[in-house]
Amino acid sequence: MRGGRDGGGRPWTLYRYVLREFALSFLIAFLFFFVVFFVNQILLMAEDILSKKAQVLDVLLLLVYAIPSEVAMAFPFAALVGALMSTARLSADSEFLVMQAAGLPPRRLFLPFAILGIAVTIASFSINEYFLPLGSIQYGKLYRSLIVSSPAVELQPWSSRHYKDITIVTGPVSGNAVEDVLIFDKVDGSRERVISARKASLRSEKDGGIVLELEGVWAQTMGKVGEGRIEYTSSSRMEYRVKLDSGVGSSSIIGPFEMSSLDLGKVIAEKEKAWKGRLFLRSLGLVAGRTEVLRAYDQAQAQGLPWQNARQRLQPPLAKYRDLSAALPQDRSIHIYKTEYYKKFAIPAGAACFVLLAYPLGVRARKAGRSVGFGLGLLIAVIYWALLLLGSTMSSRLGLSPFWSMWGPNFLMLAVGLSLWIGERLAR
Repeated sequence: MRGGRDGGGRPWTLYRYVLREFALSFLIAFLFFFVVFFVNQILLMAEDILSKKAQVLDVLLLLVYAIPSEVAMAFPFAALVGALMSTARLSADSEFLVMQAAGLPPRRLFLPFAILGIAVTIASFSINEYFLPLGSIQYGKLYRSLIVSSPAVELQPWSSRHYKDITIVTGPVSGNAVEDVLIFDKVDGSRERVISARKASLRSEKDGGIVLELEGVWAQTMGKVGEGRIEYTSSSRMEYRVKLDSGVGSSSIIGPFEMSSLDLGKVIAEKEKAWKGRLFLRSLGLVAGRTEVLRAYDQAQAQGLPWQNARQRLQPPLAKYRDLSAALPQDRSIHIYKTEYYKKFAIPAGAACFVLLAYPLGVRARKAGRSVGFGLGLLIAVIYWALLLLGSTMSSRLGLSPFWSMWGPNFLMLAVGLSLWIGERLAR
């Protein structure tokens, strides 16, 4: 053991040995998670693009552009499983026991794990910050070009597709055109309309979405409820714009997923400034509304109007004041952007939290080995991912704090890891 120490008495030889063990397990776990995510991406594309006769080269490019997202997600989980595999192996083979007998307790060997965990966190954040937005933007551009060149990518033949309040039913697809198109939508948000077209070709829009250039158009619009009125129109050509479903590649507008944390911070600041402006205007409106109600009341009293006449005079300003008093709807986009902002930091930081949790767990697995560490790591990864999805859903739908929805799983892993460290020290 003396030969493994430098002038400061630190066991660098053992540190390097443990670091190599962790790095090997990390590499195995990373390849596993990367292949899982990559295969999942291939299956999604096989259903969404390959089955619709898109060019294989374009599909391969889409896979390349999706790689940064898969790598960024695989890194933290690989750190968790790699730390558990390596510590469980060292503990099962009694190597930690030998090091402890030589005067080096296992907790001092946490240094190599901490170094690699921090390195993985930095690498994952760098990918999230630069390569992932760049890949997502290129993915979107190529996906939109595929839609225009091959409409079957977006609109399948002999099927229906839903876009919020719009339903499109298609016939056969021939080249760059879709035949026998039926569109069901609403006019003014309430009046139902049916549009039929003999043929439709697709064109992309710079601000997101696609345009259906319809030929041989006939439309029927129902009147308002109770009117019993139906409107008919026909034309040789018509342009119908459809905004695609949200997600990577569905819009040319750069969303929060395609932004860096710096750009996200700027957008969030602008949105919050606009939100505060709306609140300020609402407060001014409330003051003006109260003043108007009081003025109408004073005029009614001064003129000695009967109650019914006074009520009629007060009703318009009171109705206006009630409308202003209603709670101003929260800008949900702020929650969405903040959730994505904190996610860009929380997921990479998960690697360091995982290592802090995995090390004491692996040390305690004295009769386990790599296989048990691998299985335990997968279980924790599934729990962590489920908590992330739950937090994201609660943030967007229930208004949960974006910070806690994204950082909550990390704090939970930290709390469990610290409790294991404290329990180990108390046991001694």
